[in-house]
Amino acid sequence: MSYILLIIGFILLIKGADVFVSGSSSIAKIFNVPSLIIGLTIVAFGTSAPEAAVSITAALQGNNDMAIANVVGSNIFNLLFVIGIASIINPIKVQKSTIIKEFPFAILASIVLMILSHDTKFQGYNQNLLTRADGLMLLVLFSIFMYYLIEMAITSKEEMEIEQASQPMSMSKSIIMSVLGILGIIIGGNVVVNSASDIALSWGMSQNLVGLTIVAIGTSLPEFVTSVIAARKGESDIAIGNVVGSNIFNILFVLGISSTIHNIQIHPIVFIDMLIMIIVTVLGYILSATKRKINKGEGVLLSLIYIAYMVFIIIRQ
Repeated sequence: MSYILLIIGFILLIKGADVFVSGSSSIAKIFNVPSLIIGLTIVAFGTSAPEAAVSITAALQGNNDMAIANVVGSNIFNLLFVIGIASIINPIKVQKSTIIKEFPFAILASIVLMILSHDTKFQGYNQNLLTRADGLMLLVLFSIFMYYLIEMAITSKEEMEIEQASQPMSMSKSIIMSVLGILGIIIGGNVVVNSASDIALSWGMSQNLVGLTIVAIGTSLPEFVTSVIAARKGESDIAIGNVVGSNIFNILFVLGISSTIHNIQIHPIVFIDMLIMIIVTVLGYILSATKRKINKGEGVLLSLIYIAYMVFIIIRQ
């Protein structure tokens, strides 16, 4: 039954995020908000909504391992498997701004998370916590990132085409869809956390392992689908921008909100995964910066590294 509930939870999360994006994008269109700003804010938040729902719910329930593992695992999956598969389908060209600004910001966010979490090493405390103060610091960085996105959107002459919002719905329908989307995200997040916890207990798996594997992959499905479809259509900027932007959202917004609501205790083993997240982010940056392209061979390499990582954490468990 837990497996059925887990699948239902993922469906609610993904469909809820999709409906929320459609409804909120339509509202933004009615108020003449530029499409690019919608794409960089609402749509980016929509693809990160499943991670937000799961991590916030887990933090509220005291499932600290799952709260942090979900974000770290999702980011590693995005960088290795999502970009890997997308570039195998079609080599990904990388914009100069992504190399100069977004990727370095993603690396910075990952390093800041490691420093804020590692209290025993950097602050001399007897336990590692992501506290409310740490959460507020992450949210401040998130505000800076959002300011950069909006400023870039305003000064940019190009606009993203957001298919769902090309023809705005009525205000009442838009509001209903937005509310239904949020409800789907909240309920789905609760169902995923509870069912995943039950599965972990029944199989003798740790919440950390379930968070890094089943939950992380499940909540990253929106990014995976978006990037693969974008790659097939030759929309390289969307394919890689979606991943890098989502990873920044996951660290700064998702963990920022989660730890502000409730302190998150960090298990020492998670720091290995955080370090891996930093390494693969730097690897993605290097591959992108070399020829401003991630080719099929590099995509195969990234995918194989992810498979090796899965084997590593399962054996470690």
